Amino acid sequence: MLVMNRITAIMPYRTGRGFRRMVEPLIESSSVGRIIVIHGDERPPSLPKCEARRAPSFYDGRTWNELIEEIRTGFFLLIRDGDEVEAGSRALERLLETAQIRGAGMVYTDYWEEGAGGCRLHPVNDHQPGSLRDTFDFGPAQLFSTRTVRKAIRRHGAVADCRHAGLYDLRLKLSLEGPLFHLPETLFTVRRAGISPPALDLFSYVDPDNQAAQQEMEAAVTAHLKRIDAWIGPPFEPPPTIRKRFPVEASVVIPVRNRATTIAEAVRSALDQKTDFPFNVIVVDNHSTDGTAKALSKLSRTGKVIHHVPARTDLGIGGCWNEAIALPSCGRWTVQLDSDDLYSGPDSLQQLVSFLRQGRFAMVVGAYTLVDECFEMIPPGLVAHREWTDDNGPNNALRVNGFGAPRAFDTALIRKIGFLNVSYGEDYALALRISRRYRIGRIYESLYLCRRWSGNTDADLSIYEANRNDAFKDTIRTLEILARQKRNREAQP
Repeated sequence: MLVMNRITAIMPYRTGRGFRRMVEPLIESSSVGRIIVIHGDERPPSLPKCEARRAPSFYDGRTWNELIEEIRTGFFLLIRDGDEVEAGSRALERLLETAQIRGAGMVYTDYWEEGAGGCRLHPVNDHQPGSLRDTFDFGPAQLFSTRTVRKAIRRHGAVADCRHAGLYDLRLKLSLEGPLFHLPETLFTVRRAGISPPALDLFSYVDPDNQAAQQEMEAAVTAHLKRIDAWIGPPFEPPPTIRKRFPVEASVVIPVRNRATTIAEAVRSALDQKTDFPFNVIVVDNHSTDGTAKALSKLSRTGKVIHHVPARTDLGIGGCWNEAIALPSCGRWTVQLDSDDLYSGPDSLQQLVSFLRQGRFAMVVGAYTLVDECFEMIPPGLVAHREWTDDNGPNNALRVNGFGAPRAFDTALIRKIGFLNVSYGEDYALALRISRRYRIGRIYESLYLCRRWSGNTDADLSIYEANRNDAFKDTIRTLEILARQKRNREAQP
């Protein structure tokens, strides 16, 4: 029998005064009947209501199976590992009330974030079926319905016996049994000891040091996609046979707006490519106002550079790509280059096209090196996406946030599919669509220098802008899941 109006709190142990500040409000709360403190080698001090539990990690699947089995309260509160978290006034009562009214499997909230720069509001996104990133931000604390969690485990199996992906596996299963409800109120405050460099957070899933954790996360999302009949596997279809004649073998496509300081370098990087085939460079100038057009006018005299200004003024980056691939001058293969980046050597284009010429792939992706404004390498350096596998890459791509660069496409195929007319996620959406049916080739050596600087379109985003981008990619994934489920249904005899 569960005590429905009571909470079991589960939290990590952290040495120092921060732990006391976290645990004391829970001890004093009449809603909390028990506090389980998960620790490693160092045992927490003895405190009222608190029970110490040693575990290999806070995310250990076996530990969570044991905890879920022994909880006797209607709800349990998970406090995130890593930061000092303080519950606001009546935060626990508000969570309980919301969970009971909504019948939610989990309730999570916005929060305050306190750091060296002061205190700021940190809203989070609503959860949807495509919210498959293991880095999805549920805030610093979540309230779970014990009954719904146990129902999810009965139906879909125990939490995976793994060290890193236990909680991720649990929430994927839980999402099939009850809503993961976002309460847009700020009920907690997070105090940051320090903030990791954004580049390291963004690329943590390609860090070789995280390989074991990433393999566990991939196994969890693969099992989830199979449960919901959205998993796809080999054999994949060969690219469609194209008999149409093209004016050149390849086109390098560069969408640009107001990049007068970098566009010439990017175009020259493309013109300097050494190939055994004819190619051109298509620059789609999205009505620049800063001298970009002037810089391009000189380069266009080479005859290899096509400076195209769309008639429309409502185009995002994806819309500019659609303009480029629709041009009669576009080549048999289309290769990406951003207006502030460079190819890393004179053979990048040759390598990409040689892969496509094999006829096995509809798209090929290389590796890139992160550099600063002066083209000096910055962490994490090479981004090669070695987590990709031929058999399961298209499924794991629904968990990670990108496919990599530079990207090269079968022009005839992407003319049929088209890009979304947006300036974020347009390439990710197209790559997911391609991977649903066709093989994607990978080149794991650096072909590209990706410059991180203040002029990047994703530089210095506010939390609201970052949330909007993340929510949009979640929506892309939701739609892709539905499309894969439909394809699997139609393929059944």
